[in-house]
Amino acid sequence: MNKKNKPVWATRIKANTSNIFERVSSSIDVDKRLFKQDIIGSIAHVEMLYKQKIIDLKIKNKIIWGLKKIQNQIIKKQYSFNYKDEDIHMSIEKKLFELIGDDAGYIHTARSRNDQVLVDLKIWMINSNEKLIKMLDQTINNILKIAEKNIYTIMPGFTHLKNAQPISFAHYILAYVEMFNRDKKRLQNNFDNLKENPLGSSALAGTSFNIDRNVTTKKLGFKTATNNSIDTVSDRDFVLDFLFASSVCSMHISRFAEEFIIWNSDAFKLISLNDSIVTGSSIMPQKKNPDSLEYLRGSVGSAYGNLFSMMTIMKGLPLSYFKDLQNDKKIIFDTFDGLIDSIKIFNEILKNFSVNKNEMLKLANKGHITATDLADYLVKNLKYPFRKSYQITAKIVNYCDKNKKTLSELSLEEIKKIEPKVKDDVISIFDLKNSINSKKSYGGTSFENIKKMIKKYKND
Repeated sequence: MNKKNKPVWATRIKANTSNIFERVSSSIDVDKRLFKQDIIGSIAHVEMLYKQKIIDLKIKNKIIWGLKKIQNQIIKKQYSFNYKDEDIHMSIEKKLFELIGDDAGYIHTARSRNDQVLVDLKIWMINSNEKLIKMLDQTINNILKIAEKNIYTIMPGFTHLKNAQPISFAHYILAYVEMFNRDKKRLQNNFDNLKENPLGSSALAGTSFNIDRNVTTKKLGFKTATNNSIDTVSDRDFVLDFLFASSVCSMHISRFAEEFIIWNSDAFKLISLNDSIVTGSSIMPQKKNPDSLEYLRGSVGSAYGNLFSMMTIMKGLPLSYFKDLQNDKKIIFDTFDGLIDSIKIFNEILKNFSVNKNEMLKLANKGHITATDLADYLVKNLKYPFRKSYQITAKIVNYCDKNKKTLSELSLEEIKKIEPKVKDDVISIFDLKNSINSKKSYGGTSFENIKKMIKKYKND
């Protein structure tokens, strides 16, 4: 903006922008949250211009004074944002003209909004990535506390929602530690691209001014400068990386939520939710609804939608910068805000549910859950091929169904009617604790394995 409060392009473009286009093309309501990053980037840019003798000390100091004053005004809510200013960059530049006069015009030397917005966005995303990683660390710590209390809590492991094999509840919930650790890795991997400094690429071709991109790289905490100016202003891969990582993390939370919704149902009753994380019904007085979990399950839809929206925007987009890319910030902020809320709610749920151990054990004793242990026993002790052992075990399970018994209720004599070669020790394999403890392979559900994994997670 110039001192006459007209757009910088008013000398070239004589007609006023149509009201509707002016309104929809303005991103100030969205990108105003980047004001700190915009000011940080501008200060680093101005300091570099001075170091390279492109501007003098007086101009540098005036601009930096003005930028810091603007920042203070925004923080104290003494600053007025106007959609006519189009975006946070032009809003701050306009205010700078009001504070220090024409010398404000030097701030845009050797710079375009195309590289300026990328600086702002990358700095913001670096900080946001770091915040998400810290929050996931807290989530993992909450899960570890639950696991430590439930090492010996026996439950059925499910496949197809059918009882499959007995496991420890601690082993179950530690699976989510693995998921969230992978989420952390995806976010950490994003730093490689996020920490490439775009400033100095200008509109698309670089600049003829004698700038030093290493100066701004160091001042802004980047690792290196980007290599190609056209790619720099065209690139939103780092946005897609962030959206993908966030979508996967949201999906993991959604999976957990779905399981707990099922387990909290009257049909399962494996867990109970505290009143602080449930809601009531408008008509049914007895109801306690798991709305918090349902919110988590549904939130992943927005994350997926934002990822697909950004991929669609980028599809077939020529080089270099186009107005299409203005939509990236709204998409990023929506995904980030949604994931932050989801992790906060998820952590509240982790602190406010209880395990119904008796119900878990009762369910674990159904469905012939130690059948695989029997098949393994036949392989180990009778040296049968596994497929033969499988068929024998299936016959014994059929016998149980016909006689309305569980495997643990069978007598040795009943088993020997089907497989005469078994020994007395076959009965012990139907004990749920024995079954769990037998799974000693690395990553398995044995109690000792679980203790070791908890210790490992704490030390990592």
